[in-house]
Amino acid sequence: VQLQAFGGGLVQAGGSLRLSCAASGRTLSRYTVGWFRQAPGKDREFVGAIRGSNSITVYADTVKGRFTISRDNAKVTVYLHMISLRPEDTAVYYCAADIGVILSSLRQQSAYDNWGQGTLVTVSS
Repeated sequence: VQLQAFGGGLVQAGGSLRLSCAASGRTLSRYTVGWFRQAPGKDREFVGAIRGSNSITVYADTVKGRFTISRDNAKVTVYLHMISLRPEDTAVYYCAADIGVILSSLRQQSAYDNWGQGTLVTVSS
């Protein structure tokens, strides 16, 4: 499945932003979708994920309480709602998707075969 992540931009610290992840030509209803980010000079890291089977969500400790993942009713798009943004949230954000990702593997990049191209989020102080 081809994924596209979009919605990034420049925002001031304390602000909010919503990223979207959409699949071309199909819904994401059966897919577990993960969000990852890569800050300049750092490794890509897990942000959060929503399971396809039951829409359970898990988050990295660094974003818990500030970021929320949801699906639209048609399950065509998965969103990453970000509030109380901090300069350290600055990164390229990627969405990834796969079917049958087990709960214990949600945080692992290797669990996802399908990746979007990334969208840049810049948080100014």
